[in-house]
Amino acid sequence: MFQVSSEAPILVVGQAPGTRVHASGRPFTDRSGDRLRLWLGVDAETFYDRRRFAVAPMGFCFPGQDGNGGDLPPRRECAQAWRTRLMAELTSVELILCLGLYAQRWHMATLARRTLNETVANWRESVKLSPAVIPLPHPSWRNNAWLKRNPWFESDLLPAVRAEVRRLIGRR
Repeated sequence: MFQVSSEAPILVVGQAPGTRVHASGRPFTDRSGDRLRLWLGVDAETFYDRRRFAVAPMGFCFPGQDGNGGDLPPRRECAQAWRTRLMAELTSVELILCLGLYAQRWHMATLARRTLNETVANWRESVKLSPAVIPLPHPSWRNNAWLKRNPWFESDLLPAVRAEVRRLIGRR
């Protein structure tokens, strides 16, 4: 479940498609997608415009669920097999939005911290990368408690994300 174009200035990277998205064949066609678009300040039409947003998860297939009903991590061999080649084709990307630790560890390398909280809290460091990277928690309901414990995310980080998204897609 991906959408790519060499024109897109923004790349959204998540873990892997969940069950609903896997069934729909389109990325972020669930409640987490609704929340993500709210975070970015865009509607569905804008988000699904390949000239504005590329979406490429760390794994292309649903990895299954663990004993608690959570998604398993993306299969390691997926990213190793195609990630570098795909990134070379996304020549217009100026901003990578990394949802969760798997994406953050791949795209941020040593700037990804031990925990999601530390990585997202230090987001100002990674916007200096080229292309710029902004780490975000996954927009899943499973992160509601994290969002409540970290009000700075909504007050400080999301306005910066929305401003950068507006700047980049406004040129398209």
